[in-house]
Amino acid sequence: MSVLLDGNTRLMVQGIGAEGANHMRRSIDYGTNVVAAVHPRRGGERQDGVPVFPTVDAAVRETGANVSIIFVPAPFAADAVLEAAAAAVPLAVCITEGIPVMDMARVKGALAGGPTALIGPNCPGVITPGAKARAGIMPGDVFRPGRVGVVSRSGTLVYEVVAQLTAEGLGQSTCIGVGGDPIIGTPQREAVRLLNEDPDTDAIVMVGEIGGSAEQDAAAYIREHVRKPVVAFIAGATAPPGRRMGHAGAIISGEDGKAENKKAALREAGAVVSDSPADIGATMKRLLGQARSMPPLHSDAAIPPGEFLREHLDDLGISQTELARRIGRPRQVVNEIACGKKAITAETALQLERALETPAHVWLGLEQEYRLALARQRA
Repeated sequence: MSVLLDGNTRLMVQGIGAEGANHMRRSIDYGTNVVAAVHPRRGGERQDGVPVFPTVDAAVRETGANVSIIFVPAPFAADAVLEAAAAAVPLAVCITEGIPVMDMARVKGALAGGPTALIGPNCPGVITPGAKARAGIMPGDVFRPGRVGVVSRSGTLVYEVVAQLTAEGLGQSTCIGVGGDPIIGTPQREAVRLLNEDPDTDAIVMVGEIGGSAEQDAAAYIREHVRKPVVAFIAGATAPPGRRMGHAGAIISGEDGKAENKKAALREAGAVVSDSPADIGATMKRLLGQARSMPPLHSDAAIPPGEFLREHLDDLGISQTELARRIGRPRQVVNEIACGKKAITAETALQLERALETPAHVWLGLEQEYRLALARQRA
């Protein structure tokens, strides 16, 4: 299983100017099944062996295209998205930058409840290395098949993160560049949900930016639902308030838009926040190594969290007294947690993460699964 793209992807390219044609060739070279191109004045022609159609509807009827990538200029890009939606294309990926906000507000409303999901605009696209499926502008040579999913508002930071993961021997399941504009089709929360529900994704990297509250929304979902290791990074931490940095959406306005508030929300949700993009790959490798040493979360036979804490401390050679010192709590409290008399709260999970370098969401997951197992036994 993969997210958004797979071996059945039949890609259509809307807009085959210089950029569209260039990236169509790159997707073909990567191994993607490109079945159609769309240009209103070039119907009946071929571009690099791919048939050109005057409309999206004609392309879909003739080729069965199920994914569209859009390179149409900004003044006409919103209509290109709506044309894909009118043809019931399941996924549209809009690369175009500079689409007016009011145009995107119109598109967002039109797509609501419809059959078409939108990635972007102003995004690097989507790539699933294991399926050789590329609907975007990402350089395919840095990607490797694997089990780490990536979600990013930034385009260039996707490449940086993936290069680090690949260098650490960690391949990628699916990488989603959601886009950096104020109004986008698929917010980070939804992209994280897709990767969280993907059984072939073991861990998630989330790259956010200053501006808006999308990272806080994603953090709320992570806190409630994600039990996979999550590494997060927030770009633009040094940006002055009120100044746009790069993307149209990367501007601090209000408390939610500040980097420190986004980081705090993600930490409280159990994500490990990297303060430098250069550390993301190494951090994920460390977390995955720890996660593989943790027990599986199966609620039918969940291990008591206190019992696991005792065993984990023994494996690490750390006494309960030393742990109490590290987390700044009385020895008696640590003993009560280890004996199962006290539940592991979010605050305790964060303290254990800092003291033992084990993700907070793993501790919370153990606690929740154990409580669920007890409830099932009583039922």
